[in-house]
Amino acid sequence: MLLVRRFPFLIAVLAFALPVPPAPADDLHAEKVTAALPLIEKYTGELREKTGIPGVAIAVVHADKVVYLKGFGVRELGTPDAIDADTVFQLASLSKPLAATVIAGVVGDGTVKWDSKTSDLDPTFRLAGDFVSSEVTLRDLLCHRTGLPEHAGDLLEDLGYSRSEVLHRLRFQRPAGLFRSSYAYTNFGFTEAGVATVKAAGKSWEDLAADRLFKPLRMDRTSYRHADYVAAANRARLHARIDGKWAAKFSRQPDAQAPAGGASSSVRDLAGWMRLLLADGKFDGKQVIAADALAETHKPQVVSVPAKKPTDRTSFYGLGWNVGHDSAGRLTLSHSGAFDLGATTSVVLVPGERLGIVVLTNGAPIGVPEAVAFSFLDLVHAGKLERDWFATMTPVFEELAKPNYGTRVNYRKEPVGKSPPLPAGSYAGTYHNDFVGDAVVAEEDSKLVLKLGPKLRAFSLTHFDRDTFTYQPEGEMSAGLSAVTFRIGPDRVADKVTIENLNVHGSGTLTRVAVKK
Repeated sequence: MLLVRRFPFLIAVLAFALPVPPAPADDLHAEKVTAALPLIEKYTGELREKTGIPGVAIAVVHADKVVYLKGFGVRELGTPDAIDADTVFQLASLSKPLAATVIAGVVGDGTVKWDSKTSDLDPTFRLAGDFVSSEVTLRDLLCHRTGLPEHAGDLLEDLGYSRSEVLHRLRFQRPAGLFRSSYAYTNFGFTEAGVATVKAAGKSWEDLAADRLFKPLRMDRTSYRHADYVAAANRARLHARIDGKWAAKFSRQPDAQAPAGGASSSVRDLAGWMRLLLADGKFDGKQVIAADALAETHKPQVVSVPAKKPTDRTSFYGLGWNVGHDSAGRLTLSHSGAFDLGATTSVVLVPGERLGIVVLTNGAPIGVPEAVAFSFLDLVHAGKLERDWFATMTPVFEELAKPNYGTRVNYRKEPVGKSPPLPAGSYAGTYHNDFVGDAVVAEEDSKLVLKLGPKLRAFSLTHFDRDTFTYQPEGEMSAGLSAVTFRIGPDRVADKVTIENLNVHGSGTLTRVAVKK
């Protein structure tokens, strides 16, 4: 069985001790990097053999030079096509720091400011409450401090709603935290920062990214259009683990959240991007992105994971980046990305040492790119592996793979003392709320079905107990069976239905729509 679900961005698995003053920038000699390269290549091969992950690609940059580019494995299991430095992968949330670089370019041009209000740039965008709607800025959106619940809007994307429709419906999502005082990772909040920026720039997000970043850096294989990824002859297919085996069964079309998760690229292209980042916005001697605008993306903006005890380090989120320090006090910038349907990526920069590594895979998240990246830093700084990073990552990813619908009832197990359902007519009808839209419950071929989304896609309902049924959601955010529970009125007809997996802060409870006579 395959369980696919949201992948909340990995942030807080690396905090162990309070930092000490960082090492000077010239402390890292090229020989240390060179010596680590064959070791990380060996480690990657061993990790591939251990996990069976189909493919990996790695790029390393140091001191404004690309010192390593290599692919391992195949683009698709069952084919001989090998992965190389030019193989195109879907980046998932690695799209975020890439997008932040694009927006930094527009900020440096003077077209927008980090603190530009979306109410000025994009008056159509609103959140719950007039004050937040009028005050939210690009900065707030890019560091996930709007008060929206984690992953708000992602479930609507799974149902088939467009980018504009998802962004419109965020106004109906009740907040989960305080504006500017809480952190919750939200792809569509981040996406709105891109949308608002392009309204000021006068072009589409996809064209802006190409013109402002990809073309100047000669990133010819990089795009925010899914169609470009699909058209690439040298591309890595997504692979999920089904019953313990890797299979290229799914596809992921992320255009709706393109700035947050829709980019595709190769490690050769991303090596050029890392060079730019580590050279304060310069590429081949030319200032492509203003240094001060780029530097702002690397500053802590919000606490993402507070320290639980005095010996812990607090984790921060910048503008599209995790901002932290390693155990020796070196500033690190990082981001991971994943599609549970079959891709995982990671980038880590050590700006003080002008060192960076990016790791792309065509396998579902189990911790491989993170383990490779942090093992490489161990090999550079200590000359050996300080810990088994894959073993460190494994329980984190196992926890993330569990359903998180709230009750965590085992809906595959028959309940004790099960009660029969009411007649189908008690449940059939149309239900509505402003966030989800319409949900239609109908009887077809003597079975109940639930229809959701703009195209009213049908899902089979299976009776669980009395007025509770289950269905299997599909898409990136699904995670096993979800309950569908009806509230029965005095006339023995349901007046409300709660769809468990959609019920984020009450957003999954819908009211029956009266039939017009």
